[in-house]
Amino acid sequence: MSTKSYSETFRPQFHYSPEANWLNDPNGLVWYEGEYHLFYQHHPHSSVWGPMHWGHAVSRDLVHWEELPIALHPDHNGAIFSGSAVVDWRDTTGFFNGGSGLVAVFTHHDTQTPGGEPRQSQSLAYSADKGRTWTMYEGNPVLEDDQHVDYRDPKVIWDEERERWAMVLAAGQRILFYHSPDLIHWSLGSEFGASEGSHDGVWECPDLFRLPVDGRSGESRWVLIVSIGPNDELAEGSRTQYFVGEYDGVSFVNDNAPETVLWLDHGRDNYAGVTWSDVPAQDGRRLFIGWMNNWKYANLLPTEGWRGAMTLPRELGLVACEEGVRLRQLPVGELEALREPKLQMDHTVIKAGDGNILQDVHGSTLEIEAEIRLSGAPGFGFRLHGSGGQGTVIGYDAARSYLFIDRRNAGVSDFHSDFSCEHGAELKPEDDIIKLRIFIDHSSVEVFAGGGCVVLTDQVFPDPAHQELELYANEGSIEIMSLSIYGLKSIW
Repeated sequence: MSTKSYSETFRPQFHYSPEANWLNDPNGLVWYEGEYHLFYQHHPHSSVWGPMHWGHAVSRDLVHWEELPIALHPDHNGAIFSGSAVVDWRDTTGFFNGGSGLVAVFTHHDTQTPGGEPRQSQSLAYSADKGRTWTMYEGNPVLEDDQHVDYRDPKVIWDEERERWAMVLAAGQRILFYHSPDLIHWSLGSEFGASEGSHDGVWECPDLFRLPVDGRSGESRWVLIVSIGPNDELAEGSRTQYFVGEYDGVSFVNDNAPETVLWLDHGRDNYAGVTWSDVPAQDGRRLFIGWMNNWKYANLLPTEGWRGAMTLPRELGLVACEEGVRLRQLPVGELEALREPKLQMDHTVIKAGDGNILQDVHGSTLEIEAEIRLSGAPGFGFRLHGSGGQGTVIGYDAARSYLFIDRRNAGVSDFHSDFSCEHGAELKPEDDIIKLRIFIDHSSVEVFAGGGCVVLTDQVFPDPAHQELELYANEGSIEIMSLSIYGLKSIW
């Protein structure tokens, strides 16, 4: 692709974004024959949401992406909403003459109904050429239910223990569990969530997978991810929760009390994320990516010609904490290939009022790894993309044990009243030390802390002329135990 087409103001340089027009939910994440496939909700004729297609990109390293032609187009059954893709290794569908191939399972959204009410149903498409061309299944839709207006976003997995397919599907404010021998004929097993977790908005984009619990030999849990649509009465907008529990092929049982809400990301811009299917066993990772946006303002972002990007790909894990088993997210290791060292220091004391120790570090695409000892200081922060009080602040408040992003002075924010804000999450020091890993792109920041148990993802739209970086102590002093700063090369 042309480098020129990826040089617009605010264009991400190491996150996936479409060459042109609209992008939202990641769909059909699947690995097959050496390629990671990223399908996504796409409007090819506008940079705002509209008739949904499946856009398509592939990568061999989760970092560099090649955009391919649109995979799925609307047809007589409706627009192509979110869904998943799997490798039908055993040809359970009969689509591949005894071989293997890709099967997409997705929601058809039909507005041309006799009564004019939208109708959502689940359909199939298949590809025998590594996802380059697709055939709609003649028997679509394969799953319908007139009881639900919101009935969408099927995530399909192979249930190895029972040798059949399993599906999780969002229906209103609950999750339905189905199973099938062939991806075509589906049986309802159970439903979950009527009185569990957050119900601030409609439930969407579920995912279901099993992970080992770090540090507990032989122990594993199932994770159910559920995204929640925006609520006009709440400033947070759309966000994502998760549940940890047990799944027996029919039902999911939550380990936590029904009122427990576990947020996947404590920033404002990580939504509809799901994980890759069929990652080889020798790799062993559960890989995740989300839409780096929020329905509160997604159609209003100050970009031109394109709108929407993905988060960094992340590896998911489970860790045992005092509160219970919790999800951990870490950036994939492949991102380290983009690094260009800029600064390395350790055991350096910074006092409040000192000059900026990072005054010689500039850049709009950076990675920061920091271990900061509080030494009694009430807090500290990194200020990005600005000076003199301007810029995005990634800070820590010791009194509240609170890690936060403050984007109130981060740049362009007048496109929506809820964009300009401060938000964060509890983060307890480890031996008085705060460990952070921060990724800075042209229009985003992603912060990983607490070994990946606390994550904040935010869009920001700074003045491109400001590429300063500052580290400050609020009062007293802090000690930099270690600090590494890298420039990150563009993937385009």
